[in-house]
Amino acid sequence: MLQFSTILPPFDYFEHRRACQGKQTERATRIASLPSAYLTPVASKERAILQEPIESLVRDVHSGSLKPIDILRTYGKIAIRAHEKTNCLTEVMLPEAEEWAEHEVNLKGPLAGIPISLKDSIAVRDFDVSVGYSCNTGKPYAQDGTMVKILKDAGAIPYVKTNLPVTLLSFESTNDVWGRCTNPHNKNYSPGGSTGGEGALLAYGGGRIGIGSDVAGSVRAPAHFSGIYSLRCSTGRWPKMGMNTSMPGQEGIPSVFSPMARTLADLVYFSKSMISMKPWNYDHSVHPIEWRDDQELDAKQKEKFRVGVLRTDGVIDPAPACARALEQVVAALRAEGHEVVDISPPSPYEALVIASTLLNSDGCKTFRSFFRTGEWDDPGAAQMSFYMKIPRPFKYVYYLWVKYVRRDDIWAGLLRNWHHKSAFEQWKWVAKREAYKARWHDWWQNEAKLDFMLTPPNATPAVPHGGMRDAVSSCGYTFLFNLVSALAHFPTSIHNIHVTSQLDYTCGIIPVTHVDKALDQLPPTFSFRDLNGVAQGAYKHYNADDMHGLPVAVQVVGQRLQEEKVLAIMTRIEEALDQHGGRYELLAIE
Repeated sequence: MLQFSTILPPFDYFEHRRACQGKQTERATRIASLPSAYLTPVASKERAILQEPIESLVRDVHSGSLKPIDILRTYGKIAIRAHEKTNCLTEVMLPEAEEWAEHEVNLKGPLAGIPISLKDSIAVRDFDVSVGYSCNTGKPYAQDGTMVKILKDAGAIPYVKTNLPVTLLSFESTNDVWGRCTNPHNKNYSPGGSTGGEGALLAYGGGRIGIGSDVAGSVRAPAHFSGIYSLRCSTGRWPKMGMNTSMPGQEGIPSVFSPMARTLADLVYFSKSMISMKPWNYDHSVHPIEWRDDQELDAKQKEKFRVGVLRTDGVIDPAPACARALEQVVAALRAEGHEVVDISPPSPYEALVIASTLLNSDGCKTFRSFFRTGEWDDPGAAQMSFYMKIPRPFKYVYYLWVKYVRRDDIWAGLLRNWHHKSAFEQWKWVAKREAYKARWHDWWQNEAKLDFMLTPPNATPAVPHGGMRDAVSSCGYTFLFNLVSALAHFPTSIHNIHVTSQLDYTCGIIPVTHVDKALDQLPPTFSFRDLNGVAQGAYKHYNADDMHGLPVAVQVVGQRLQEEKVLAIMTRIEEALDQHGGRYELLAIE
């Protein structure tokens, strides 16, 4: 492995360039030196493997009719092709994976022989966890992180790590160490972020299951942008130890690790398998809650749901393509006899203000502390840092101008408190967070009385490269449910965990359709000038002609720790789409 010494700025620029070149050369050398099995055309037997859900593959491994090495080499081959097209891979671990498959993983486990891709931030023995920063290269971890230990004990085989954005605060996935990851549907667009490499890999077909993390939509935006399935688990339901991050110690808005998959059936089986491993025995942060078959069965058998539809977050109305996908699901559910109502919950804009303030209460200092001189910066994160650095008297004048001259209350409200927070100030914002959560919980339980919610995952489909400079605040549809997941206390009894005031919303993403330039044009009455500043940043990049063919999804929202229920509801929705309009068509494996 590469080793680099520490040099102080500005001379660390040369160290930065050497580190980036070294890691990219290392990756290219690893790919070039792979056994020929990874570089040959796809054989008919491999085509058959690619069509099998992971539950069937596990049965075949258990019975001895299929060898793990054959599954690994099949998906490894497609993963290399996906990388050639999208630059989705960081660490290529295929030679080591073959050793693990032979000598280390538990081939009697619920994920026996299944290759699994991992976001670059997850620790694997003998590999770096760079998270896109060159200062983290040349520092291979001495042992597997907790997540990887669980996976290997379950029989899964980690085989590649995937690309992400430097800072981890973007719906793009670009950094100097590994380069830019592109969308497999259209190379001019982002695959999402911050788990964008997973989105690109799974959408292309280079894997069936993967793991990412989510603090503002980072497993949901890639599923929406790239056309796959994901589940944003409640905090404490999925393991989170054994990783690296750009913001260690940040707890105002908790990050959660969560599953992603190419198909819904695989997402369900993977989630259930991980919980069956009793991850609380490995990771102190996981709640000891077994998989609840009764909740899954209740959701599968319930005749009539009450469904709340969030048509807009009040900040950015969804673009025509996203509104059409939402309406397609609404129509399918109504056709099945379910009660579907439009809702007006506590202000999502208020949630965006609180969440963005808490997430960056350190003044953006922590994620910036890892940069070296000359290191490429994510344009969205750079915008946040720029406004954070403006002296507060000047920022207040700018706030007044935005609010009273431009008459843009939305953008002004985000600017007003955009500064470093003292502990005294931080506690006040945490109190605001808790009060907001209580209002939301009361609204859901006593006013709306919903089984689940439907929302757009984002105001627009995928952003073009560099688009997050303008659309950095366009994350309200996902960020909202990270805010209400922030934990205040752990309930005294596992049995009453689902009724405490400690909100935490489980969210699933289902791809529904693709952008259609004939159906998704902006209406003649659309006025860009009338939009608030946040909405302008998003709509600046909406173009149905250029976006034609990009995936569009919907977000399914349950309440705290309702993974079983949300996955079952996602299945019901996809079945409804089968009967009324057709389900999403996955990108064909080349």
